[in-house]
Amino acid sequence: MNIRPFRDIKRRKTKKIKVGKAEVGGDAPISVQSMTNTLTTDVTATIKQINELEEVGADIVRVSCPDQDSSLSLKKILKSVKVPIVADIHFHYKRAIEAANAGANCLRINPGNIGSKKKVQEILRAAKDNNCSIRIGINAGSLEKSLLEKYKEPCPEALVESAVNNIKLLEDEDFLNFKISVKSSDVFLSTKAYRSLSKICNYPLHLGITEAGSLTSGSIKSSIGIGMLLMEGIGDTIRVSLSADPVEEVKIGYEILKSLNLRHKGVNIISCPSCARQGFQVIDTVKILEEKLSHIKEPITLSIIGCVVNGPGEAAQTQIGLTGGGKDEHMIHLSGVPHHKVPSNKIIEEIVNLVENKSKELQKN
Repeated sequence: MNIRPFRDIKRRKTKKIKVGKAEVGGDAPISVQSMTNTLTTDVTATIKQINELEEVGADIVRVSCPDQDSSLSLKKILKSVKVPIVADIHFHYKRAIEAANAGANCLRINPGNIGSKKKVQEILRAAKDNNCSIRIGINAGSLEKSLLEKYKEPCPEALVESAVNNIKLLEDEDFLNFKISVKSSDVFLSTKAYRSLSKICNYPLHLGITEAGSLTSGSIKSSIGIGMLLMEGIGDTIRVSLSADPVEEVKIGYEILKSLNLRHKGVNIISCPSCARQGFQVIDTVKILEEKLSHIKEPITLSIIGCVVNGPGEAAQTQIGLTGGGKDEHMIHLSGVPHHKVPSNKIIEEIVNLVENKSKELQKN
């Protein structure tokens, strides 16, 4: 089939853990995560947002548990959702125990910030009893005081030392069901920390550029930081942290993975920026198609090119292609081969029909 060739990225070998039904690490696909921004105590709103995230492809969803009412609300929430849930815990060890007992599939904690070793031991006991994994979440914005005094400021070495210390806390208790993150809002700091950590441990790594920013700037920072690491084979699960609708985090996450041929889900549209040569309104067409094809789950490549300069070449590498032509006649390519022509006022209808038929064909196979 004439589709874009697979470019092999050799992934770093890591242990595999389970977050509910989702596998992370080893040979498992790189998973995409997001986090709710509703009040967890608002059970109805939280369930609604989790389901919306699952609908667009989230493999794992994190929910904040800042107080007892929130951690106890998890029990109701978990009964109404299918996607694995991570409880986000900071400082108070009892919230972690409550979340594990409520059925959370994973706990996001920074063991070094929990307090005493005894409290960490109690969390690990609850996690073991409930088959609950853990993410050691190291963040440049909340490093241990002793490390800030030692290094004077957040730096890659401080993040890695924090990770190593916390790994030892869990290993000493024979708890190996965990993954790790060493996040910062600084791309250079984050990527250097992840590279260093990947050389000294083989636990699964959760990638992210924390507090990345708005939809546009945050997506760019995340794509650069996460993308660089993924290209080097580093990373087993990702979260794009945006000051935006969490649904956008999942969409951008998949776009990063699709651009590196690491995972394919839905329609991958290759389109030109448009110019005076365009035979139809490319920008408007792509915008409408993205919306009308958002329900497609099967991996399908689609090229939308406004003229014959690059149109046939791009169409040769996609399953469905549209090349702009003259006299209001545009060429449809199927599997790289010119197939039939379509007028401008029928483009949307024709492309949607072709993609949906291709989707049904792939479902049968």
